[in-house]
Amino acid sequence: MPQDSVTDSTHHPLAGLPYAERIRIVPTTAPLAWLRAGWDDMRAAPVVSVAYGSIFVAIGFVLTVGLSALDMLYLMTPLIAGFLLIAPLLAVGLYHMSRRLEHGQRPGFWAAVFAWRANSFHILTAGLVLMLFLMIWVRIAALIFALVFPYTNMAWSALLTSLASTDGIVFLTLGTAIGGGFAVVAFIGAAVSLPLMLDRGTDVFTAVLVSALAVFANLKAMALWAVIIVVVTALGLLTGLIGVAVTLPLIGHATWHAYRALVAWEE
Repeated sequence: MPQDSVTDSTHHPLAGLPYAERIRIVPTTAPLAWLRAGWDDMRAAPVVSVAYGSIFVAIGFVLTVGLSALDMLYLMTPLIAGFLLIAPLLAVGLYHMSRRLEHGQRPGFWAAVFAWRANSFHILTAGLVLMLFLMIWVRIAALIFALVFPYTNMAWSALLTSLASTDGIVFLTLGTAIGGGFAVVAFIGAAVSLPLMLDRGTDVFTAVLVSALAVFANLKAMALWAVIIVVVTALGLLTGLIGVAVTLPLIGHATWHAYRALVAWEE
């Protein structure tokens, strides 16, 4: 159970807003505690956690092989960036595992895979929104490439050559800025919304609002948490996707503890 108490309503930074009384104020270093708690959950259920993460490693390999066969490996860069957009959805099963561990119960693999059925309509709705975000981002990335390199073949070899040029720096800078904007919006709306929907059965609109309030009420802590997510995820991706089998469960379990620390949603 979270240790932090809800800030007095008269001094709460969100006083007067809907659900403000349900948002806890946490110290800036709180994400470090969430990460440690996530690691403890992984240690408590290592096989199930890594097996769950391995599903998405396998999907990543299948996508890589498929894009290579179609000579469309240029899409790998925006898809890797887009992974951060949909990761909260992929981790629903991990929230379920941490919830069971919190109640002294043993998590199961198949129960985690189908955890979304606990609030299927709203979790799938959130998933569709995140997938739409991903598709829009991939299309924008392709459009930016076409605008910056109008006469360049989008084959992987041509892409690598192009990125080494001055125009390549412009492409990477512009793509990073726009992709970062997408990531910030997705983070604000999904920081704790999916754990809340799973845990309390709330609708997607309420969950997203609560998530946004939690982020804005704890800007320093959530900025640190966002950096930790990016760094840990990058480490997993840099291992040729294999490390995602560990980094995704670690962040997923830690996100559950972030939700429990930030949201006071009692019956």
